[in-house]
This record gives sequence, structure tokens and C-alpha cells, in this order.
Amino acid sequence: QLQLVESGGGLVQPGGSLRLSCAASGFTLDGYAIGWFRQAPGKDREGVSCISSRGVSTAYADSVKGRFTISRDNAKNTVYLQMNSLKPEDTAVYYCAAGTYYSDSLAPIAYDYWGQGTQVTVSS
Repeated sequence: QLQLVESGGGLVQPGGSLRLSCAASGFTLDGYAIGWFRQAPGKDREGVSCISSRGVSTAYADSVKGRFTISRDNAKNTVYLQMNSLKPEDTAVYYCAAGTYYSDSLAPIAYDYWGQGTQVTVSS
């Protein structure tokens, strides 16, 4: 009943762009902070970006600052991650997650609901 579904992943060349979407079903996102996380094979899951319930506050990992932009459209019950100037090291499965409280720490423990992930591969 409470689900998050990521979409928009795919294969892109270095320097290219992708826009990921995180859509909610079974609940509305307007009361939740949303985080984007990623996990590469053999590596720990890391926080990428997060946004407060109203979109006023955002945070980014140092590795993606200036390249990624998080946004949300609560009317569409969707959160986005615009990824520009992609690098091979951005290759990972990207997950969105919803939590009751916003935190700029990008800590996964703060989130209650998780999507299944979408694969992003950056390669020439």
C-alpha cells in the first residue's frame, strides 16, 4: 500500500544527463522529506541528496554538488533528481526514500519507506 517507485535510470555517456523520478503510491509525499541514495556493487549505500517536505531545504553530497538537483512536485506526488555532467563513478542503483523528518545528514536511518531502485550506468 505504501510504495515508492523510481524511474528514469539508464545508460548514459560521461557528461550526459538523466532525470530520475520517485513516485509515491498509497500515501502522499507532501508530509515527508525525501532522500536519494545510491549503491554501487560491493560498496555501501550512500546518501546523494535530500529535500524537505515543502522543498524549502535541500542537501547534497559533496560528490554531486553543482551537478545534481533535487526537486519535488507535491501535486504530482513525485520527487525528481536531475543529474547532469554524469561521471562513471556515478554508476549505481539509485533509491529514493521517504522519512517523517528532514535532515541534511543524508543518513539512511532517517527514512521509513524505500523504493526498489533504478539503475544508472555512466559509460562510454
